[in-house]
Amino acid sequence: MEITLAHYLVLASILFATGVVGIFLNRKNLIVLLMSIELMLLAVNLNFVAFSHYLGDLEGQVFVFFILTVAAAEAAIGLAILVTLFRKLDSIQAEDLGELKG
Repeated sequence: MEITLAHYLVLASILFATGVVGIFLNRKNLIVLLMSIELMLLAVNLNFVAFSHYLGDLEGQVFVFFILTVAAAEAAIGLAILVTLFRKLDSIQAEDLGELKG
């Protein structure tokens, strides 16, 4: 059995849907929110790589490197905010983010 473009698209849609469900079901815990956003970004990256391979050009794969760079920066900043929130309030709930205004 050969793996086709449809297999990659189905897998990416499942990953993306899992990320969306993670965001809608749990809007309180920041760690789950960050993981859900990263899962959605990985699903988009999988689509870029699949279409790039299917079409025979490398532009989609190069674009994935830029997306991964932005995602790594987003994760680092998100975790820094999370650590600051936990140190100040002993909580990682999203509703407590307003307390960091100063």
